[in-house]
Amino acid sequence: MRKPIIAGNWKMNKTPSEARQLVQELAPLVADAQCDVVVCTPAVDFAAVSEAIRGTNIKLGAQNVHWKESGAYTGELSAAMLKEAGCEYVVIGHSERRQYFGETDETVNLRTRAAVAAGLTPIICVGEKREQREAGYTDTLVAYQTLTALTGLTAEQVAKVVIAYEPVWAIGTGLTATDEQANETIGVIREAVRSAYGDAADEVRIQYGGSMNPKNAHGLMLQPQIDGGLIGGASLKAEDFSKVVHFE
Repeated sequence: MRKPIIAGNWKMNKTPSEARQLVQELAPLVADAQCDVVVCTPAVDFAAVSEAIRGTNIKLGAQNVHWKESGAYTGELSAAMLKEAGCEYVVIGHSERRQYFGETDETVNLRTRAAVAAGLTPIICVGEKREQREAGYTDTLVAYQTLTALTGLTAEQVAKVVIAYEPVWAIGTGLTATDEQANETIGVIREAVRSAYGDAADEVRIQYGGSMNPKNAHGLMLQPQIDGGLIGGASLKAEDFSKVVHFE
């Protein structure tokens, strides 16, 4: 059985003081969670959140990582920096990184390999735009994105990563794939992993990342292929996020 994982992607929200308050409110609400609970915060919040989650079941994640250990890469953070700051997870290849900051399938792979080498668990984002779904390219696209991201990893390493399926058309729009659509596409991703890495496909956890919230979390989490969620807006309020964590 794969243990579910619910990860909040705070995006560019919350100052350090706001982050500390949010985590302090969240901790007692998710203390009995039956899943892994992660908050992926802006880098300026790492210190405050790392301190606030001490002694809780909440883990810290970052929203990006560079593939080099150090160098002249202004504004970037290395895997070693994230590790020392207390991060255990890192989101890689989110659609907003791809859309606004030039992320490609190839750089997603470089970042993934750097994260894994440093002992971080990557949350690798894949997904299609609306026009790509309507043209019938969803399955081919997500399989390609997935296998490109994982290139160079062993089956043992792949088994430990997290993949987040985020239909780009459902992010921040209030739209969501149906439970069955999400389950079907996540099944395609799992079979793509199986084609290259065999039984690792049965261990890799695949989240749904398209506007999961308290209203739809229960139905999505009943689907056999869905192992959790990468949560955007609903992760910014402790009560809402806790309801998703409990699949209510």
